[in-house]
Amino acid sequence: MSAAKLSVAELGAAYGQAQVLFDVSLEIAAGEAVALLGRNGAGKSTTFRAILGLIARRSGRIAFDGEDVSRLPAYEIVRRGLGYVPEDRRIFSDLTVEENLQVGRQPPRSDAPTWTLERLFAIFPNLRELRGRPGARISGGEQQMLTIARTLMGNPSLLLLDEPSEGLAPRIVEQMIEAIREMKREGLSLFVSEQNLAFARLVAERVYVIEKGKIRFSGTMSEFDARPDVRDAYLAF
Repeated sequence: MSAAKLSVAELGAAYGQAQVLFDVSLEIAAGEAVALLGRNGAGKSTTFRAILGLIARRSGRIAFDGEDVSRLPAYEIVRRGLGYVPEDRRIFSDLTVEENLQVGRQPPRSDAPTWTLERLFAIFPNLRELRGRPGARISGGEQQMLTIARTLMGNPSLLLLDEPSEGLAPRIVEQMIEAIREMKREGLSLFVSEQNLAFARLVAERVYVIEKGKIRFSGTMSEFDARPDVRDAYLAF
């Protein structure tokens, strides 16, 4: 495995008095795509938000590119190259698609793919056709693509994607899978939270399973597929 891009050790997080994460430890290697699987409410989004420093009450150690970022504010972590696409699509509805993308622009990084409008339009062709349309006047799936593309304009070296397939039409899901595969080919490290096991199988090499704020399984996708007991216990609905 390559050097760790992200290393999380004994991460805990709480909302008020309610403890939500319990000693979560995981690792993402440079250039690797990893899935975080779990049911609704299992702790997937909270894990991402805690890594980003968006939860005030958290404990444990988070290292990004070997640097301890556990006590840094979210904007400092993002500035170092950690991109985040939240579950709820946060676009600027009054700005056009192209203006939304320009808002996300950051300088190139030596350790990350460099994204331009043309490269993003190549992997999200829907956005090319809609570049002059306000964000409020595009579909939910197109808004999801726009949110991801805007984050890529920041040239992150690791991208956290929270439930990228949720609520999307099958045709858009297929486009999303191909876009994520293209990001992988470009060398981008990816950490994807999902309930959709079929989607995760197509984009990730390794998997963590979370339930009630605890990691219940970690291994390769083939090792996970050999454990139907894990799938039935923590992912069956």
